[in-house]
Amino acid sequence: MAEISNWTPDRLPDLSDKTYVITGANSGIGLEAAKLLAAQGGNIVMACRSLERAEAAGRDLKEVARGEVSLVLLDLSDMASIHAAAGNVRTAHSRIDGLINNAGIMQTPERKTTDGFELQFGTNHLGHFLWTGLLIDRVAEAEGRVVQVASLAHKFGRLHLDNLMLEGTYNPTRAYSQSKLANLVFALELDRRLRAAGSPVRAIACHPGYSATELQSTGPTGFFKGLYKVTNKLMAQPAQKGAWPTVLAAADPDVAGGQYYGPTGMAGSRGPVGHARMDPKARDTEVARGLWEASEKLLGYSFPIGQAT
Repeated sequence: MAEISNWTPDRLPDLSDKTYVITGANSGIGLEAAKLLAAQGGNIVMACRSLERAEAAGRDLKEVARGEVSLVLLDLSDMASIHAAAGNVRTAHSRIDGLINNAGIMQTPERKTTDGFELQFGTNHLGHFLWTGLLIDRVAEAEGRVVQVASLAHKFGRLHLDNLMLEGTYNPTRAYSQSKLANLVFALELDRRLRAAGSPVRAIACHPGYSATELQSTGPTGFFKGLYKVTNKLMAQPAQKGAWPTVLAAADPDVAGGQYYGPTGMAGSRGPVGHARMDPKARDTEVARGLWEASEKLLGYSFPIGQAT
């Protein structure tokens, strides 16, 4: 494994003829990552919930893109939407070089997805779990990568395997932290299973540090919404810089599977990009197995692992 430190996007190779599918690509980290990949020649598929917002962002993206830009409607809180969107991607693309699971919501009031799951866990983890399974063979065709965008918040999370929906114990921050720990645990377990199956796919995790995006304004309410208005101005780095770890994980040739990348300064909130520190609980293989099995049971879906079909 190559040691990566002080990484910047000028280290990217030419990405012509490579295809990157990015959830939540209409704003924030997703859009900034798309711009950096597109500027190097990558073809971008924007998987977004809002057609209007995606089209507006797509027009901006096309101004810097050397490759193709397309979009697909995807609501990660709706299993039917995930199946439909994955079908559309499969029809249009035989190969995916980077499946970038970026979209997410943060610290929302207690709500349910269309299928009855707690909204943050259902969207941030279960939605991406299903999305990845439906497209993993296309990633294998390209010997590509699955990139899971996690968060510093994983350090404060715990996977409540006996109550993943947090019924009777819901707290917006507890639910968010659990979902982001699930993102990281999923990425590491996926890479372990891919390697065991002899698959050419690499699964990689990353986080953006503390970056100013719409995440802090569209989910939180009350005290936290007011707090983030202040801290975004005083402490956060721009979303463009926060996208660097995602782009590193998606396209740098020296990246290894099962790794975690992000800012390395100020307790991981900003600074030079390289190997990030994760909480030891993210490496618990027994918990990872429990999360995987629970995810399959909740979704009624058996995740396919292995070579391209």
